[in-house]
Amino acid sequence: MSNEPIALSKALASFDALWSPRIVTRVNDYDVRVAKVEGEHLWHVHDDTDEFFLVLDGELCISLREPAGERTVSLPKGSVFTVPRGTEHKPSAPSGAAILLFEPTGTQTVGDRHDEIPDNVDVTTGHTLDF
Repeated sequence: MSNEPIALSKALASFDALWSPRIVTRVNDYDVRVAKVEGEHLWHVHDDTDEFFLVLDGELCISLREPAGERTVSLPKGSVFTVPRGTEHKPSAPSGAAILLFEPTGTQTVGDRHDEIPDNVDVTTGHTLDF
């Protein structure tokens, strides 16, 4: 990890892969990750951790399966949302988006339980930022 300031725009410009987050820094035992997203992710659940989203650019939609039923939240640029642990969810960005995620180090992008993994989703715990 760098001990210098990191411009998120520079971090995002350093890669093109979609649904493939890069770790920009760590805070205690948490990764701060950035990702470019477009299209759909997959239904998945993080059993033991919440998942924090901040939309840096574009719009992110997150479908949720909750006890009261299914709903979708739309997050425009500058919005934040936390998916509670144990909640099945499916992020999507029909027109593309750039996001920042805050998750415990080692958290897989596909959660602990998930649907079949499509080719457009990178199964990772985050990649090192190279620039």
